[in-house]
Amino acid sequence: MLNITSILFRLAVLALALGFPVTILAQTAPPEIPLWPKGAPGFEDRRNEPEQAEDYWIRHINNPSITVYLPPKDKATGAAVVICPGGGHRELVFNAEGRQPAQYLNSLGVAAFVLKYRLASEVNSPYSLDKHTREDAYQAMRLVRSKANEFGIDPNRLGMLGFSAGGDVVSLVAYTPGKGPRDAPDPIDRLDGRPSFQMLIYPGPLGLPKSVPADAPPAFLLVANDDMWCSELVVMLLQKYRAAKVPIEVHIYAQGKHAFNMGDRSELKSINSWPQRMADWLSDNHFLEPSTNR
Repeated sequence: MLNITSILFRLAVLALALGFPVTILAQTAPPEIPLWPKGAPGFEDRRNEPEQAEDYWIRHINNPSITVYLPPKDKATGAAVVICPGGGHRELVFNAEGRQPAQYLNSLGVAAFVLKYRLASEVNSPYSLDKHTREDAYQAMRLVRSKANEFGIDPNRLGMLGFSAGGDVVSLVAYTPGKGPRDAPDPIDRLDGRPSFQMLIYPGPLGLPKSVPADAPPAFLLVANDDMWCSELVVMLLQKYRAAKVPIEVHIYAQGKHAFNMGDRSELKSINSWPQRMADWLSDNHFLEPSTNR
């Protein structure tokens, strides 16, 4: 049986033989940028260890990075989002909770950067969530801000999007001061690692802060009510946001359970269309308006 590549090749050969013009479009992979050129601090000797990937997941991440997805220049708004896929800190659901939301955000004119962070709960992992995953989240935000001119984005409109365990990752940097030491040898380390806004989709139970500071980033939260662990966290986070008087929007759907990704595989109309709610929130908060600060 011929695969699609063979079929296209034979059609191209036939077209050339008949004298028809043929244009071949090369698809290039989006660029991937390591968070640290020489490897993660303290683990530089592991940076060349290969990742493990199969079907929907990626594991064994020792050289954390961001994969860059930029919208067409004529559509770019200057807003940008670092995406943290879920996977229980054992793996990354990279396609459905990384690449796919990045492409959706690009369609809105938002630049997207999918973070491959180190996995604290993977078998035999030497990493911890509070230290190493936090380092990855801060460095990703600072690295993107350091390249704001190159990416054509406004560093003051850089948010984060987290799915499930990725919501835990966002929480590591959303509720604490993000600016590094002014005298840090690397200028990137001096930049702000805190998001300008955050969007959490069925965020994990480890991401609940003791309190929400008054300067916390505005938030968009979405979860299914029958996702018992995550829906309870969202309700508690809503209460903490309201107590801090920080803007927040919350959507709790009756059904959907956990890990519905971008909703396209669901038979539930509400879940199937949930990304539009995120787009509405971005629009209502003026993130989709072209920025002059880039």
